[in-house]
Amino acid sequence: MNMTWKKWTGIAVLIIFMGYFISVWWSVTPEVILPQQLTAGQESRVVGYATTTSLIVTMEALLNKRGGWLSNDVTPPSIFMDNMPAFEFGALEQARDLALIMRKEFSRSQSQSMADKDLLAAHSKLNIEHTSWLVPSAEGEYKDAIKLLKLYRAKISDTNNQDAQFYARADNLYEWLKEVQKRLGSMSQRLSASVGQDRLNTDLAGDSEASQSTPKQASQQIKTSWWKIDDVFYETRGATWALLNFMKAIEVDFADVLRKKNAEVSLQQIIRELEETQGSVWSPMILNGSGFGVVANHSLVMANYISRANAAVIDLTNLLIKG
Repeated sequence: MNMTWKKWTGIAVLIIFMGYFISVWWSVTPEVILPQQLTAGQESRVVGYATTTSLIVTMEALLNKRGGWLSNDVTPPSIFMDNMPAFEFGALEQARDLALIMRKEFSRSQSQSMADKDLLAAHSKLNIEHTSWLVPSAEGEYKDAIKLLKLYRAKISDTNNQDAQFYARADNLYEWLKEVQKRLGSMSQRLSASVGQDRLNTDLAGDSEASQSTPKQASQQIKTSWWKIDDVFYETRGATWALLNFMKAIEVDFADVLRKKNAEVSLQQIIRELEETQGSVWSPMILNGSGFGVVANHSLVMANYISRANAAVIDLTNLLIKG
């Protein structure tokens, strides 16, 4: 009886250790997209090829990385993991934003033009709940979205097909960057809340006639739950990873627009700040030291990079709207 108890205890400990090491192995984030992945083949000369490819490669990397798509897993060890699912969700949100802008702006010449049916379907499939594991599963829908994006890419690469288009214009790029700006601002605020902040209500600032549906206090204390600090960090890391991929593609497809606006350096500065967000995390856990305390605060370091990237995005949008 005693030997049987020891045997099962040993098996349980072994399973726990195996699960832990598998979790660590699956938590390695995918590599940033390489320039040659955006410019492979003669089709790379087609405007829009790089941007579409960046979205395709980003989604494929999320689905084909170690462990596959983990957000909807219902079995150990992935059901106990939260960092990588948070990373996946952050990257997915950026992919959804780009797919939306591609459908609404990049592929349309004017407000009265029709949306591309493949982009419309792809965006719809990307919007399925990322934790869905029954029929339809998240992975299945995302794979279908990739197929539709490849169809769109093939159409714009076909010189005989004039129905599918990608318009690299300053106003189109401006619309996407405005979405990016909002996302980065939200990320910075959430990361800064790791230490708790007493924030003033600036919702109606700048407009004396403005109003809102529900009155709010003049100030409120905002602090991220201790249990959610690492999730917010890795969600931001995933979002910036995907955004870095897309910015590299924008540098290719919108090269003429950026050159005309003398804005190449502004985009390169955004890319540089986003690259800093992907640095190695040497600590075994995300630390949450106070402002100038002894222990590091990884969230505040990430917030610094995000804020600097957002400032560069604002500079770029200002350059784009100027003549």
